[in-house]
Amino acid sequence: MDAYGHVNNVVFLRYLEEARIDFLFRPDKDFQQGSVVARHEIDYKRQLVHRHRPVDIELWVTQIRAASFTLTYEVKDEDVVYVRASTVIVPFDFAAQRPRRITAEEREFLQEYTDDKEEAVAA
Repeated sequence: MDAYGHVNNVVFLRYLEEARIDFLFRPDKDFQQGSVVARHEIDYKRQLVHRHRPVDIELWVTQIRAASFTLTYEVKDEDVVYVRASTVIVPFDFAAQRPRRITAEEREFLQEYTDDKEEAVAA
């Protein structure tokens, strides 16, 4: 919370991180081979004042490439959007210290969460 009682911009990054981890590290499908964040883009639409009631975070896949994918989020209440954001994620081989290609299983998982309005790109 900042001096004005608003949720601080860094806290929004934490919200997105929690949603992303919950999405990517499900028990049946995960990216445990490794991935890194390459880019965040955040548009602050409305102020979110501190409160004890949680906000909703909707997350979907907007782009799938050979070695990266993009998640898009909305932090919102029913019809009020506070933040719209996106994150480019790169699958990563930590042993080799380099990006890796998305596996067929990962691509299949991601495609289940693409939005019809924003078609996933297969490269």
